[in-house]
Amino acid sequence: MFRKVFHIAFVSLIFFSTFFSNAQQPSLYRVTRMSFNTGAFSEISPVIVKDGVVFCSDKRFSAIRDRTTFEGRRLYNIYMAVPKDTMSWEKPKEIRSERSTLFNNGPLCFTPDGKTVYFTSELETGKSARKRGFRNHSGIFIAELSGSDLVNLRPFQYNNPGYEVGQPSISNDGKYLFFASDMPGGQGRSDLYYCEFINNAWSAPVNLGPEVNSPGVDNYPYYHPSGRLYFSSDRGGGKGRLDVYYTALNSGSWESPVQMPEPINSASDDFAFVADDDLQTGYFSSNRRFNDDIYRFASLIIRKASCDTLILSSYCYEMIEENAIRFDTMPFRYEWKFGDGEKGIGASVIHCYGGPGTYLVQLDVVNLITNEVLYNEKSYSLEIIDPEQPYISCPDNGAAGQNIRFSADKTNLPGWKIARYYWNFGDETVLIGREVDKIYLKPGDYNVQLIVTAEHEPGGIVREACVSKNITITR
Repeated sequence: MFRKVFHIAFVSLIFFSTFFSNAQQPSLYRVTRMSFNTGAFSEISPVIVKDGVVFCSDKRFSAIRDRTTFEGRRLYNIYMAVPKDTMSWEKPKEIRSERSTLFNNGPLCFTPDGKTVYFTSELETGKSARKRGFRNHSGIFIAELSGSDLVNLRPFQYNNPGYEVGQPSISNDGKYLFFASDMPGGQGRSDLYYCEFINNAWSAPVNLGPEVNSPGVDNYPYYHPSGRLYFSSDRGGGKGRLDVYYTALNSGSWESPVQMPEPINSASDDFAFVADDDLQTGYFSSNRRFNDDIYRFASLIIRKASCDTLILSSYCYEMIEENAIRFDTMPFRYEWKFGDGEKGIGASVIHCYGGPGTYLVQLDVVNLITNEVLYNEKSYSLEIIDPEQPYISCPDNGAAGQNIRFSADKTNLPGWKIARYYWNFGDETVLIGREVDKIYLKPGDYNVQLIVTAEHEPGGIVREACVSKNITITR
């Protein structure tokens, strides 16, 4: 499992900056420690299954029996926890294999049908494995799940006694197998690789390359149905020594990894991230309480299913003398007074006002033959009112990596005592503030939502309004 069990060391690298803002950053996730953690032992590498969570633990075999390697290191085995209700869980039950008493079992993953398990375990099982000082490398093993037993075990074809291979994750369509390895030719101490299922067999491993892998340790891959590949890395510059990142394949290339925010990442080691299909909930491992434990996260990001489309404020009007348009051969000159100190000449003129207000528009008509002036031939009161709505002021286009200013200064909600301006930028980042700065990391079309909330009114009533605007980000 490449951490603690397999003793791969850690080094550092400056990490790619993922988020910038001069505004208040609200908490994006709520994190809860799972009740099935043992406390005295370690629980890691959760896997979401239909009935609950499968994970690995090095807890005791029984109250009086323990399972350790020949060097005295604790053995990890596979367990399944089933929820008892919305608040508590049943006692986890072990998923056994013929390797359970002598070797590590896990991390693991399931094929899309849930019938086959790919799991990590040591390669050497003979007498040499019992010698003190022998370095037993890990590999991936494949087995069928029969009740609570793993049967019909067979090794992954690219295992090698000279290096580590493990921590498998299969894509939801079953076409790709991701794993971590320190095989020769990589970028660092441990790299991420994938194989493709072609002609009923796995292709040769492919390194994800320097865009994803670092000179340090990159491990615990997890391929989400959304196309994101989550993994853990100690590349440095993060919250702790081992942090959770994600990347995705875009036009044939892997995107620069993005670091997950707090409180998923912390000053401790955070790793083995998995999520439900909608990315709203999931699990990860962390040693923020000394031992490795499993934590559940729930998204606190607010995004409305639908928002009103922003109505752009326009203060430009076309003034038309209809008779002049109809009888354009008449020798008259039309002089407009717009009521804001500006004037214009023509049968049809366009004038832009500085903002909302009430303006007296007057038309003087000059007979070009007699020079007679008909003052105030026509006049009317023009009232310009902004739509009652939150208002998003920002450019329609921007560039990836460029700082973009978003402002709600033109929000028009008469009678509201506004408590909060909440921005959802369409890329799983949010900010709070009347004016905020945002940097998009990759090109695309994004739907920005501005959610404005008023202070509590008598009777506990809270008014809320939402508008949205599309913005295009280019490279």
